[in-house]
Amino acid sequence: MVFGLFNKINSTTRFKSGGFRYPLEALTETTDYLSFTIVEYQSVKQRGGGSLVGSPGSRRIGPQGTKDKATKILGNIILQMPSNIQDGNAVDYGESKMNTLIGAAAGVIGSTIKGAGEAASEAVQGNQEAAKSKIANMTKDIKGAIGTDPSLMEAAKQFTTAKATSAALGVLGGNVSTGQLLARQTGNIFNPNMELLFNGPTLRSFNFSFKMTPRSAAEARECKNIIRSFKLNMAPKTKGTGSIGGSGVFLKTPNVFELRYRKGNSDHPFLHKFKQCFLTNISVNYTSEGVYATYDDATPVSMTMDLTFKELEPIYDVDYDDADGVGF
Repeated sequence: MVFGLFNKINSTTRFKSGGFRYPLEALTETTDYLSFTIVEYQSVKQRGGGSLVGSPGSRRIGPQGTKDKATKILGNIILQMPSNIQDGNAVDYGESKMNTLIGAAAGVIGSTIKGAGEAASEAVQGNQEAAKSKIANMTKDIKGAIGTDPSLMEAAKQFTTAKATSAALGVLGGNVSTGQLLARQTGNIFNPNMELLFNGPTLRSFNFSFKMTPRSAAEARECKNIIRSFKLNMAPKTKGTGSIGGSGVFLKTPNVFELRYRKGNSDHPFLHKFKQCFLTNISVNYTSEGVYATYDDATPVSMTMDLTFKELEPIYDVDYDDADGVGF
């Protein structure tokens, strides 16, 4: 929701924390711009109906703003399109190693736990014969995993010997690993069976730079209010936090921002979408031309404002279900 988008914004339509735009020139149906809607932060429990685990996509922003109708909208800031429009999606992978002995041991442990659980379940239900059968099958699986492969038995023997030798050398102040001893003694190392495994998603960050050169007193006030609004809404809250005796025991989470590339009254049909973001950094250069210069009212002639936002949740496949353009 954008307030006063195609009308001159006056003091009666401004919000306590927003309702500003730069430049002040009229916006048309073909104007491209970046909209920042300021909303009150809702915790995972508040958004999840009491659950402490949020559902994927709960921070997604719909065509008319946040998907959560209960979210309190505090204001809006409109800025010209930044010069550095880019996105980057990444997920985290990591190398995993598991030699054959560890793999066999994992299989044995897994069989033991599963078999013991099934046997216990049958015993509780009074099925003694079934419980005995489960135990017998479990024992058979364990013996099969460790006793039928001669190469595995030989590897286990070499590993045990090297492990004991390494421990003994450690007592004497040596620092030789089991793998190093095996390599020195036999010229072999355990096959690490390396594989790249998925660790999890990552959170995206966005950096924007805006140059503001006010051309009137009204635009000067607008620039000042925009900078102040960004700073105010990234600041932790001390009011209404239930602090005891006003001692400030708790701090309340700052407000969040819903960023949207827009064309006229609609979302941009091509550029990427955002999820709810925190403003993590703001930096303003009041001498962006390299010299200190101001108007008569002390407003800097030119300023550069750098903003860094970070999304509250990762991107999931379900986020693309109703996202047009390039998606997220």
